[in-house]
Amino acid sequence: MTAHGLPMTVPAEDLPSRVRIHEVGARDGLQNEKATVPTEIKAEFIHRLADAGLSTIEATSFVHPKWVPQLADAEALFPLLGDLDAALPVLVPNERGLDRALALGARRIAVFASATESFAKANLNRTVDEALAMFDPVVTRAKTEGAQVRGYLSMCFGDPWEGAVPIPQVVKVCKALTDMGCDELSLGDTIGVATPGHVVALLAALDEAGIPPTALAVHFHDTYGQALSNTLAALQQGVTTIDASAGGLGGCPYAKSATGNLATEDLVWMLRGLGIDTGIDLGRLVATSAWMATHLGRPSPSRTVRALSHEDFVDPEEH
Repeated sequence: MTAHGLPMTVPAEDLPSRVRIHEVGARDGLQNEKATVPTEIKAEFIHRLADAGLSTIEATSFVHPKWVPQLADAEALFPLLGDLDAALPVLVPNERGLDRALALGARRIAVFASATESFAKANLNRTVDEALAMFDPVVTRAKTEGAQVRGYLSMCFGDPWEGAVPIPQVVKVCKALTDMGCDELSLGDTIGVATPGHVVALLAALDEAGIPPTALAVHFHDTYGQALSNTLAALQQGVTTIDASAGGLGGCPYAKSATGNLATEDLVWMLRGLGIDTGIDLGRLVATSAWMATHLGRPSPSRTVRALSHEDFVDPEEH
């Protein structure tokens, strides 16, 4: 089988013409690896992702190394990326993390909140309200410094301790983050339990509350094989920013049932078939994820990487 000329482009109605992929593999992916990837390999990974056409690449996290030792090299890594044109968001947990990020010139900041009390306790050792109070001065100061701020919200569709998460509960925390000043919210399906109807219902509730799809990103995990179907449902509702992880890397270190993120390659394959532009060279992206898989010592979980890395793939959009 050859992938030349495939997938055939068959556009569907009521979908955006272009989607921005927010690449999270270098941060959300690598933070969940048992082994620590050397700094120079991380830097090469991010450079290769940028070379493949990704315009937003989440680089690292300025958290205490005790909590995420895989990203303890943030100060060493970030200066190695100064030659890139891509946006390089970084995660900060508190004002100390913001200080470290701003000192290195970071101008895209992300904070990580929870829609549920159980996960807020597990991840941040705080209640939901206490976590929001901690983020408030972080967001305010980041905005004062001219940084763009993204608010991650985990457990939007289900929680391993609490089960189903009521939609009004999610909307309430989303409103708090937008009122705080977050420019964009990323809705996390942290344990991968969302289904398309649930996605549509949450987006409709947020829109009714004054948070339109244009202010949102979606972050799906593929635990139950629903990530692409949920993404399509979000696209149909007007969302144009999708989080994905090269090679399907990552999960969540504080939620054992959270498996890999939606693979960027699988997402690009679907979007290309729908005629939606991403600006990404799929061949280079596949090669990058295959390269990283060799450094991690295991095959990529991405179906598209597995399919295309075994053949002489030529990207028709690049020739």
